[in-house]
Amino acid sequence: MIKTLLAFDYGTRNIGVASGQTLTRSATEQSPLKANDGVPDWVQVEKLLQEWKPDLVLVGLPLNMDGSESELSARARKFSNRLRGRFGVKVELVDERLTSFAAKGEVMERGGSRDYKNNPVDSIAARLILETWLHNQVTASRSD
Repeated sequence: MIKTLLAFDYGTRNIGVASGQTLTRSATEQSPLKANDGVPDWVQVEKLLQEWKPDLVLVGLPLNMDGSESELSARARKFSNRLRGRFGVKVELVDERLTSFAAKGEVMERGGSRDYKNNPVDSIAARLILETWLHNQVTASRSD
């Protein structure tokens, strides 16, 4: 079954957004959402959900390198619970260790500067979260 996916890279100032689907196993960066101390404009979130009508929403879970949770992990969980509660969408958390680091590297590869405020690092990270989920689904189906 083909699924439409929407992924969020939760942050306190910006929330990265990416869309994708399982048919071609592809993901595309979208414009990030502004956040005020981690709180997005819920009207903007609702517009995204109405536009993409995702079968599944992915939220990056920022774990420490040892797998333990941080304060940001708790806030990302709260964000995912709010998505589920407000909009009735199915939400899955995805381990996002190293996605922000990889996203910053990708900005540099594209010739971007280290001025990450003017580069789409958050949405690149959201795309990497979605791609990680897609890769894990393929890997899981091969081991069945």
